[in-house]
Amino acid sequence: MIRDFKAEDIEKIMKLWLDTNVSAHSFIENAYWKDNYEAVKEMLPQAKLFVVEQDGKLQGFIGLNQSYIAGIFVAEDSQSQGIGKQLLDYVKSKHKELSLQVYQKNERAVSFYLREGFTIILKQVDDNTGEAELVMKWIK
Repeated sequence: MIRDFKAEDIEKIMKLWLDTNVSAHSFIENAYWKDNYEAVKEMLPQAKLFVVEQDGKLQGFIGLNQSYIAGIFVAEDSQSQGIGKQLLDYVKSKHKELSLQVYQKNERAVSFYLREGFTIILKQVDDNTGEAELVMKWIK
């Protein structure tokens, strides 16, 4: 069940954002995510957000700025059940091309995006964390 973001989703989305980032990015200090929490909370509603909710539980969401995927976040207990792919397929159906950035050390995410037809177009360093990140692109 993919639906548009509603204002009352923000607290659940932010909890999922924080939990998922801490879990998926063990190579980055937890303080980084906590320090950016409020700024992200303000910026998120400015993006186009789609959520997956089942039985009142937020299972995942995707954030878009035009054709740029700001992130796909899936609750830990809902991962590997096709929710990320569902969200990605949903936005693929609405766009001719998509791009994103992902930390190179987040091997699970890199593999997912490669499997879903994204290609690596650039490797760079994230100024905020000093970590290598990949710029990836998908074209229909």
